[in-house]
Amino acid sequence: MRIVSLLPSATEIVCEVGLGESLVGVTHECDHPPTVRGLPRVTRTLIPTDAPSRAIDELVRERIRSQRALYELDLPMLERLAPDLIVTQALCDVCAVAEAEVAAAACRLPGAPRVVNLEPATLAEVLTSLSTVADAAGVPERGHAAVTRLRGRIDAVAARSVAVTSQPRVMLLEWIDPPFTAGHWSPEIVGLAGGREVLGREGEKSRSVPWKEIVAADPEVLVIACCGFDIPRTRQDLPLLLAQPGFSQLSCVRNERVYCLDGNAYFSRPGPRLVDSLEILAHALHPRLHPLPAGLRPAECLTALEMTG
Repeated sequence: MRIVSLLPSATEIVCEVGLGESLVGVTHECDHPPTVRGLPRVTRTLIPTDAPSRAIDELVRERIRSQRALYELDLPMLERLAPDLIVTQALCDVCAVAEAEVAAAACRLPGAPRVVNLEPATLAEVLTSLSTVADAAGVPERGHAAVTRLRGRIDAVAARSVAVTSQPRVMLLEWIDPPFTAGHWSPEIVGLAGGREVLGREGEKSRSVPWKEIVAADPEVLVIACCGFDIPRTRQDLPLLLAQPGFSQLSCVRNERVYCLDGNAYFSRPGPRLVDSLEILAHALHPRLHPLPAGLRPAECLTALEMTG
């Protein structure tokens, strides 16, 4: 079995079900686990990743509006790799090569590789994706074992959260300029961790929100996990957040409960590290109730000095 992944989360899923050695090609964004970093890249982005956040957002919106691609396939490389299985997605237009382009490319490849399209919108559907990939590769038992392992970790957090007597109002901020609230699986993760997402809508797409809506919701905990940005890149945009009217008066700021997370690794990728995201968030919300598992770094809590600029 020769597998090509066209999505970072798909790459993580393939490895989680024990098929990492079958991967022969990945995307330009695939960086986890570290073993995949030396594999051939079969995609490239058409969006300048070093641009300001507002410019990236405007470019993405313009390309989606005009139905122009955000990523493109390296077809010669794909042909040389001769995959038996291609794993991609049709969930988010911003995250991967267009579904139609993948289908067209598969038709041109020798051997007519199977294309598996993942479209999870909830945590349960993300777990199902592991079984889908394992089934497509002919190793269903590996998918079952991986799902059981991850489900056990989720259930352990949920069981501890039953003891929570007061759920803090939480907002997951997926982008700073403009502000985006997190949807899909993220509100469910907040609930499992013992919080209450105030703006994100479970199972629905992430959406941009007016700043005044955030002020009105007045979250008691703000978690900044910008999609595709690590913590240093996210911190570059913090002055934009601090400059928003009423920021200093938010409950989360006054109580010093504003956290930064690596949004490239956590929350944005519908794969096994969503369980890591849950455990990190649960520890941030209720540290005495939820111990942080070994190997995971806690969310970075911004200091009062950082939040005053």
